[in-house]
Amino acid sequence: RLRLHDRKLVKDRRYHLRTYPNCFVAKELTDWLIDHKEAPDRETGIRLMQKLMDHYIIHHVCDEHSDYKDAKLLYRFRKDDGTFPLTKDVKVFMRGQSLYEKLVSVEGSILKVREENSVKYQRTFLGCEMIDWLVQEGEAENRKEAVELGRALLEHGIIQHVSNRHHFFDSDILYQFWINFRRRRRLTELLNENSSRTLSESPDSPFCLRKLNPDPGNTSFLSVQTNKEIKIVSAVRRSSITSLAGNSNPYFSTTPTLVFPPVAECNPKSVLKRPVTNEELLSPGAPYIKKTLTIVGDAVGWGFVVRGGRPCHIQAVDPGGPAAAAGMKVCQFVFSVNGMYVLHLDYQTISSLIMTGPRTLVMEVMEAIE
Repeated sequence: RLRLHDRKLVKDRRYHLRTYPNCFVAKELTDWLIDHKEAPDRETGIRLMQKLMDHYIIHHVCDEHSDYKDAKLLYRFRKDDGTFPLTKDVKVFMRGQSLYEKLVSVEGSILKVREENSVKYQRTFLGCEMIDWLVQEGEAENRKEAVELGRALLEHGIIQHVSNRHHFFDSDILYQFWINFRRRRRLTELLNENSSRTLSESPDSPFCLRKLNPDPGNTSFLSVQTNKEIKIVSAVRRSSITSLAGNSNPYFSTTPTLVFPPVAECNPKSVLKRPVTNEELLSPGAPYIKKTLTIVGDAVGWGFVVRGGRPCHIQAVDPGGPAAAAGMKVCQFVFSVNGMYVLHLDYQTISSLIMTGPRTLVMEVMEAIE
């Protein structure tokens, strides 16, 4: 995607008196794949792009074609229009990739080749070293939060104990990054999959995500209460994955898969008593006040749900999350996200803006005057 942006293959294009931003012509892209040795022939290039469509990475700009056609049709990367499905798996994976890039780019990195029981391991670190680094770099507020993050990374197969015997702890136990994010990969690796929706199991694959516990849903976060009961709340929140008691199997007990759900989602019943329009919110003398909330995400996210569209509203707030601490309440309307006016956007787009933005979230909301 980034290479196509650099080469100006992805750009705003006009068709039938309408401008489509950040899109590419399928036929031109197939030519590019062959010219740059990403595909040996047109048939392989088409199969590769179909894989990206199957995994919700690209789509037709009007969603009129469910398959990739080698023609003068316009397609777009979902990351460029805010429709990329940020599942729990993907969010944890992206966080792990970000941390890895940060670790390998600094001098004196804690990632080193180390030996244990006469076996050498690449990209290793001590658990306590990682905790120190996460807190020092502001990636976690405290050591407890850093342990939660490390456990989420381990449960998703991004890091592991070198002999796969321990979960993640704040100790001198040796761990390693299971994925080498910087290994040069070619698109043709996608064609080695056994299933159209099951991604590569290679430990060096960027798509290898192993989970200890299956996810209950793609937009939920899990919070474990003191009585160990699981509370599931549909939310815009990076998920906290906590090990369930009683599982004596090895940590990587499930086949590593990354399955994208359908884009269409079932919306819960709105908490709003009646629909509200943008015109009503912005009309002079309207009974609404604007508030600015600064929400600093914790190890598992921000803790709230956005629903609706034009305008979007706050559907739910995790009482123990950062959003509640910042003063967020249900039924507030989302006016802006990190300085960007969003009253005209739907909740999927706003959710994507939040997930891909900075950890410190600045939101303007409009609240009814009681």
